[in-house]
Amino acid sequence: MSAETTSSTDVSISTKGISLTDVAAEKVLALLIQEGRDDLSLRVAVQPGGCSGLRYQLYFGEEVQLVDPNQQKVVDEVKASIWIPQSADDYLNLKPVLEYTDDSGKDMQIGIDGKEFEVEKKRSKDLPERWNTVRNFISTMKNNSNIGRNLNFLVKDQVTGKYLGVICISSDFLDLTPRDEVIGWERELKTQGSMINHTAIGSTIVPFQPLGYNYVGGKLLALLCLSDEVQRLWKKQYGDVLVGVTTTSLYGRTKADGLSQYDNLDHWQKMGFTAGSVSFEPSRETRYDIINWLKKNHTRKYFEWYVAKKPSGQPYKRDHKNRSLGFTYSKLGIPKELIRTDHARGIYFSPLYDNSYEFLRGEIKEDQLVKSFDTSYEALAELWKTKYASKRIRSLKEQNRVSTETLFYDDLIFLSWEEAKEKYLSQVGR
Repeated sequence: MSAETTSSTDVSISTKGISLTDVAAEKVLALLIQEGRDDLSLRVAVQPGGCSGLRYQLYFGEEVQLVDPNQQKVVDEVKASIWIPQSADDYLNLKPVLEYTDDSGKDMQIGIDGKEFEVEKKRSKDLPERWNTVRNFISTMKNNSNIGRNLNFLVKDQVTGKYLGVICISSDFLDLTPRDEVIGWERELKTQGSMINHTAIGSTIVPFQPLGYNYVGGKLLALLCLSDEVQRLWKKQYGDVLVGVTTTSLYGRTKADGLSQYDNLDHWQKMGFTAGSVSFEPSRETRYDIINWLKKNHTRKYFEWYVAKKPSGQPYKRDHKNRSLGFTYSKLGIPKELIRTDHARGIYFSPLYDNSYEFLRGEIKEDQLVKSFDTSYEALAELWKTKYASKRIRSLKEQNRVSTETLFYDDLIFLSWEEAKEKYLSQVGR
């Protein structure tokens, strides 16, 4: 048990810093039981005094601290990098750009002879950590990792270097009936023809505050999902031309006004709603029970979903977690009303070419695609500023409702579950 480990019946031995023997750990646990507390952490102090000039103290502390101080450093650096306008019109000076978090690969440099040469870039560990820090602490939605393709971007202002939000472009949903009907998409063409690889989904589109509230920053980020940089990296990383982007609303029909940040947004078309049968997320313990049940009773299914891999290293079966849950619930005869919600989300799609649908149906080739609109940073940002942000901030100023809140929820690190519920439950979905 390390010096930062909170009380638990599970004793872990840290190879870094201070470690305790099993005997010492058992003694600490006994003392905690004697105290009748389960919210204390072991502290070690070195103070002046004693025969050698130093003395050591062991005691229990109530304050919560991060085991890895580097994580706190990243959190603090991100908080200090949030774009906060000094005046209501500062948004006019923004020059949004995307910073890809996996910046490994090839780069070009100029040698002493003035000629360009290719060099290998090493991946920056800092950028993925920053992306996850932003995603974790500015959204009330759980930060789930996506199976398959993922391009994570930090959205920054090129002028100030400040953060505006995060987006993730992922493997698209295989089946969205309203979208597929508009495209004229047959399932066989999507799968065996691999045409699903030519579309993606904006799985994370989250702006910082007050950009989101004051200037409808979510619309800016949704537009940036269509940018040249996203299309370039999709082609570079996966070898497929990107001809369309999907996304779904967070609230759908359950929201009071029925609208989302994608409604009435240029270049995005509303396709309809999902079937409204989202499964509840099982607890970790329940998921482990399901996996073990599958392993014992349906070995082949277990192997396909949790063991087998494609040559690329990806899971053999697409969406294996949800498929395994649905299969298990069905076999056990669990009623759908106990495991599913009636939450229907809006479905939105942006065709990047005038003939994207024809391409996705396999009727034309890549060299016949006709660009639909200007997807440069500059054009997308200008559209957002003139058509959406200006209208929003003008309305808020007239109503004296301009916000200064950043809504960065990093204090959750130090709150108990009950404290977090009391403070923030009312803000979920805000």
